[in-house]
Amino acid sequence: MKVIVCGAGQVGFHIAHYLASESNDVTVIDQRPELLRKIGDTLDVQVVQGFASHPGVLEQAGAGDANMLIAVTAADEVNMVACQVAHSLFEVPTKIARIRSQSYLDPIWANLFTRDHLPIDVIISPEIEVARAITRRLRVPGTIDVIPLANDKVRLIGVRCTAQCPLIHTPLRQLTVLFPDLAIVIIGIVRDGKAIVPGPEDQMQPGDEVYFVVDTAHVERAMAAFGREDTEARRILVLGGGNIGLFLAQRLEAAHPNSTIKVIEQDRTRAELVARSLNRSVVINGDVLDGDILREASVAAAEAVIAVTNDDETNILASLLAKRYGCRRTMTLVNKTAYGTLVAPLGIDVVISPRAITVSNILQHVRRGRIRAVHSLHEGFGELIEAEALETSTLVGKPLRDVRLPTGVLLGAIVRGAQVISPRGATVVQAGDRVILFAAADAVKKVEKMFAVRLEFF
Repeated sequence: MKVIVCGAGQVGFHIAHYLASESNDVTVIDQRPELLRKIGDTLDVQVVQGFASHPGVLEQAGAGDANMLIAVTAADEVNMVACQVAHSLFEVPTKIARIRSQSYLDPIWANLFTRDHLPIDVIISPEIEVARAITRRLRVPGTIDVIPLANDKVRLIGVRCTAQCPLIHTPLRQLTVLFPDLAIVIIGIVRDGKAIVPGPEDQMQPGDEVYFVVDTAHVERAMAAFGREDTEARRILVLGGGNIGLFLAQRLEAAHPNSTIKVIEQDRTRAELVARSLNRSVVINGDVLDGDILREASVAAAEAVIAVTNDDETNILASLLAKRYGCRRTMTLVNKTAYGTLVAPLGIDVVISPRAITVSNILQHVRRGRIRAVHSLHEGFGELIEAEALETSTLVGKPLRDVRLPTGVLLGAIVRGAQVISPRGATVVQAGDRVILFAAADAVKKVEKMFAVRLEFF
């Protein structure tokens, strides 16, 4: 597949990295030579310097025979025009654009992004997606990640094991014996920053980040098994009133009518705008690193503090201050990849990565065959994939014990209608089943082939 990536920032770099590692023909466009040098030296891609919206630059990048254009520059307008030019002049079949300004995304302007106006096939809004990700984590307290799958019949849950977790030092093969009626499969463990695809004899240890797939109806029991029976936060303090903070507060007001929400924003004009945009949240104008402001916001009584300013260092320090003043749980927005592994040992409960969330959303539309959803896990560790099993798939029609799955692939769940099946050796996958599986990075292409529509199928 031939893909043009417009923008060599963090998101563009990681999208190019994923696609190039799977032998796609990737060209990256950016006007900054230093970023192009870095990406050209690091990845097996072609680079073109210039404005991604200019027809000549797109032509030089090979838009004439490209299958897909992914526009993730820092400017919404450049992303939109690049998609328009790719459609009108080069007939690129699939156009994906990152759009951050909420004024473009207001439902009253929904007709803007149609084939007759701005022909963008997929719009990714990092601010909206990040706010949704935070809301999901709040809804299942004690988690570090929550991803709904198969129309939320199944969820991926991430938890951090403590010394009090009842399951530590227990071989994973014993989980089915200890909890025979609990539909749960552990698909990944992150230990000391290193990701592990677990085997039956592996054991969880204190400090591990554990990712498991579970029937949504069993989530509470699964969390209890990990020793996490936290109550849902009702007193919430949001640090930062930017696009993410505002959208998050609006979602919390709608989803949690009985909650108490406070927002701290340093810029007075922005704070006034946020106050006008919210119905019942309290907005405080002040510095999130000012102890007096935090105390005025009753940080000690907060059940969750969510730091979403535009500065990583401010988010980290403010979260640590909130913990020091007595807050129960902190969620911290971190853009810089290097900070990700440093933050958890400091005592911050949940790290939110806008780049990882955006990359996951884009990959969902890049994958081919009958793949319905894709979510990347832990900095290139692998992907959680939801796919529809076809009659021609090697998975279908025989017991799983007789299926030779590629190395690095684990089945998490099978969804058949309203039924969620925890995979066992005798389980037989049927055509039409939704299959939830984890694939390590080097096994993703093999999974795509397993769910591809072959010519002889027609």
